[in-house]
Amino acid sequence: MDFTGKVALITGGGGGIGRAASVGFFKRGAKVVVVDRDGAAAEATAGIIRQQGGDAIAVTADVTKSDDVKAYVKAAIDKFGRIDCFFNNAGIEGKLKPTAELDEADFDAVIGVNVKGVFLGLRYVLPEMIRQGSGAIVNTASVAGLVATPGMPAYVASKHAVIGLTKATAGEVARQGIRVNAVCPGPVDTRMIHALEALISPRDPSAVSAMYQAAQPTGRYTTPDEIANMVLFLCSDLASNTTGGQFVVDGGRTATGGAVTNIANR
Repeated sequence: MDFTGKVALITGGGGGIGRAASVGFFKRGAKVVVVDRDGAAAEATAGIIRQQGGDAIAVTADVTKSDDVKAYVKAAIDKFGRIDCFFNNAGIEGKLKPTAELDEADFDAVIGVNVKGVFLGLRYVLPEMIRQGSGAIVNTASVAGLVATPGMPAYVASKHAVIGLTKATAGEVARQGIRVNAVCPGPVDTRMIHALEALISPRDPSAVSAMYQAAQPTGRYTTPDEIANMVLFLCSDLASNTTGGQFVVDGGRTATGGAVTNIANR
């Protein structure tokens, strides 16, 4: 997986999976554009890369705003001249409430980041890749795009939508040298899963963590690096005829369904 001379653009790159992917691309030779709503976090990731001799820039952007998305694409082109790999990763989990109790504003917030943000990224990165005649895109979906997580209707709906966008877009641009896939993480050891633990049991989130990890066939959460490795593979020449797919990295969760049942019945 050699990305020497290539440019990787990562949204949600300020931490977690996005940071792991940013560093992973750098370690394999890529120049990196780190995008995050939290500008300090994006700069911290870019700083890690630069400290190790890499070439990276940070861009502060809200992925739900087309002007911000246009700006991060322009920043990548102005600095590096092209975008070879796009990890369309930014996302939020939203509130833990059943459909009958979820506020419209909370639903809109999740759909805005997780669906509109992914769409806008595709909308403004794709013309650059079409111009180049090449490119690889990975959208962050989730196992929640494949199976239900009761109590998270907006998140589940958003991740199903990401898989739909991935398939539709892949078919549109395959003959133009561009591949589009989705990665579907299960529970990953990042801020998001720990926030959900606290929402489920504010008084004892560690008990939720222990229960959730025990329900995984592998007995643990996936690491950010393990997700990043799948993203790197899908963007690499090793996956040169792979497009329109969704690739699960979840420690066997969707194979068994046990974690979904246990967390729903908590």
